[in-house]
Amino acid sequence: MISALLSIFWIPLGGFLSFLVFISAINKSIGVRKAYVNLLLRIFEYGRVSIETASKENQIFSRNPKTDDKQGVQLVDDADSKEATNGVAPLITRDAVLLPQAQEPAPEKPVSSTKDEINFDFEKCLDYVKSGVEAIIEDDVTSRFEAEELKNWNMLTRTNRHYEFISWKITLIWMVGFFIRYVFLMPLRVLVCFVGVLFTVFANFIVALIPFRYLRNSLASLSFKITFRLIASSLSSLIKFHNKQYKPTISGFCVANHTSPLDVAILSTDCTYSLIGQRHGGFLGVLQRALARASPHIWFERGEAKDRHLVAERLKQHVSDPNNPPILIFPEGTCINNTSVMQFKKGSFEVGGVIYPVAIKYDPRFGDAFWNSAKYSMMQYLYMMMTSWAIVCDVWYLPPMYRQEGESAIDFANRVKSVIAKQGGLIDLVWDGQLKRMKPKKEWKEIQQVEFANRLKSDST
Repeated sequence: MISALLSIFWIPLGGFLSFLVFISAINKSIGVRKAYVNLLLRIFEYGRVSIETASKENQIFSRNPKTDDKQGVQLVDDADSKEATNGVAPLITRDAVLLPQAQEPAPEKPVSSTKDEINFDFEKCLDYVKSGVEAIIEDDVTSRFEAEELKNWNMLTRTNRHYEFISWKITLIWMVGFFIRYVFLMPLRVLVCFVGVLFTVFANFIVALIPFRYLRNSLASLSFKITFRLIASSLSSLIKFHNKQYKPTISGFCVANHTSPLDVAILSTDCTYSLIGQRHGGFLGVLQRALARASPHIWFERGEAKDRHLVAERLKQHVSDPNNPPILIFPEGTCINNTSVMQFKKGSFEVGGVIYPVAIKYDPRFGDAFWNSAKYSMMQYLYMMMTSWAIVCDVWYLPPMYRQEGESAIDFANRVKSVIAKQGGLIDLVWDGQLKRMKPKKEWKEIQQVEFANRLKSDST
């Protein structure tokens, strides 16, 4: 009796899973994920209206009877304005005071007879005091390494809004959603991801045995795409690609903004890339070793990755072969919370060759794709992604770019970064993302000290 019930249960489940894996492998959709996302948007909108209504009612009932109506209305208005605050917009508007500014040459004045006498105008330091206070309240760097604040609660308890018990309707919706995400979606996603990893190991092992290079490269490209399509499918990913006519086709560098390790899976569902990075252990290590069997990927040991000349030489060798896929690179060097683009490292822009810019923009309403590596391990991050509603994002392929004559690698990197930021609706920042892990360089401080001293010097001696 029990075996019969199990067979009745497992046969439909096996058929459903096989069908899911098949349509993911061929990169087709029957519209289920799109309908699922549209349903979530309706639920979020209903939750927003319910939360605002319940919040206003609670404030009215909890108000002190002696408090006049004007003060009560002001409390409601303050709550609404706070609720509408988004982490993308800065709390304060600041001028670029701390950055060196181009100044017009001052008119020549007679030199003082006393050579050592230098006068300072200390009123000019007020701008620096103002900038310092603004940086204490909210600086441009630290806020980029925290999860993006949502305008409306998305029914996840780990987000910044905790409204699951504000009304019985919201509580019921949250409980149903919790059950679906943890009891139904999470096991199914783990199973699909496990199938994807197994496919990667066995498929690349078989492809590596093929002696004919052209056939091996074609099958390796197909295996590469199927691998990441299965991994993306395991997260209920809904990806929309724009401007496919600019998709990378020949050997070169594909450059994109960096939010999480999922960026590789998202981009690799549509195009084959050679990956570059440091060797890892654990889950990432299994994927790296499996992919390297059949594809020309570049993995470095920790000591080798610090050798810029060795890295540059490996890159030149790769792009010199037109049969190699384009190299996928994230020049920021660390994950940013998808609200901005920070300084691009110049290494990949010095080698030469074509640059294919790509902009990635995630929709945080369905799940925060940002990986805060200082706070969460890889397994913790994967657990959070498996229990999110979905991963929804837009990807824009941009026209290929070349280094212009006389243009430095730094200027070229900044030009590419600006194009990516503009297309993705991201803030273009000059700061180095490695400030997440290290203190500012000594030369940066010295530049600010010189600039500060020049501002304080009085025009008259």
